[in-house]
Amino acid sequence: MRYEKADNLLQLALEMQAARGGLSLAEIEAKFAVGRRTAMRMRDAVLRNFPQAEEVATDERVKRWRLPPGTLDRLVNFTAEELAALESAARLMEHDNRADEAATIATVLAKVRALMKPEVARRVEPDLEALLEAEGLAMRPGPKPRIKVLVLEELREAIKACRKVRIQYRNRRTRQVKERLVHPYGFLHGHRHYLVGWHENPKANNVALFSLPNIEAVELADETFVRDPGFDLKTFAVRSFGLFQGEEPFETVWRFAPEAAADAADFVFHPTQTLETQPDGGLIVRLTAAGDLEMAWHLYAWGDKVEVLEPQRLVDMVHGQRMAWPALP
Repeated sequence: MRYEKADNLLQLALEMQAARGGLSLAEIEAKFAVGRRTAMRMRDAVLRNFPQAEEVATDERVKRWRLPPGTLDRLVNFTAEELAALESAARLMEHDNRADEAATIATVLAKVRALMKPEVARRVEPDLEALLEAEGLAMRPGPKPRIKVLVLEELREAIKACRKVRIQYRNRRTRQVKERLVHPYGFLHGHRHYLVGWHENPKANNVALFSLPNIEAVELADETFVRDPGFDLKTFAVRSFGLFQGEEPFETVWRFAPEAAADAADFVFHPTQTLETQPDGGLIVRLTAAGDLEMAWHLYAWGDKVEVLEPQRLVDMVHGQRMAWPALP
């Protein structure tokens, strides 16, 4: 426990150096999952051991503290676990056909290695190899969408500069390619990858999803745009069970059979979910989200171990597709 406290104090000192705007007590509480009094003691311990720490002058009423750049540089080093996490992240991105992000993480990893002292690098290397060998990735079979790296690069540049873009977009049904004027806001990644942006068009003028594989080309326009201050990508994503945003969120209720209840309880189906254990050992899951088709796709994998209770349209979609899947080992 004593070592854990020392680790936390060192980590807090590193965080206070990394945060240019400083850290508040509330942020210390959140980062270390501690109460107010503990956060105050941790802050005081850092201030006591690092007298060069300073209070940051801000326009806020909340006090913030930081350590000047360079204070802890000689104490910073990298563990095999941290390097393995970066390597695994690059592999996951590569596996999900996000090659540009995989390359960026690989560049960060190379920079980190370059900063390591030679003797530390030699000491860490055997542990790193062992960790990477142990971290096997379950490669999902099936098709993966192709995404053009140049398209992503142009879109990211437009997002940073708040530049409008003209995209050549191929309609999934008609296969026709038409130009769209879009204010790019960000990306949603999942089993499919989408650009989220404001579609500037008299018949649209709203936030829409554009499938990244269907974007044939991107041209940065000279015009800039002002991002809607009321739009939040995380809130937008949470509205839906998956990625589709074509309907209003609705409440749905699922009942898992007793033999599947333990597995279902280990899943976070959606941030809004609530779980209710039943007297017979079954499990009731309630959540509010859009995307009945993607819900049906997911529920299909549970076969006859799940029953949709509400709403009726989802009951109709799922009931006839319930299969008696064999149990996994």
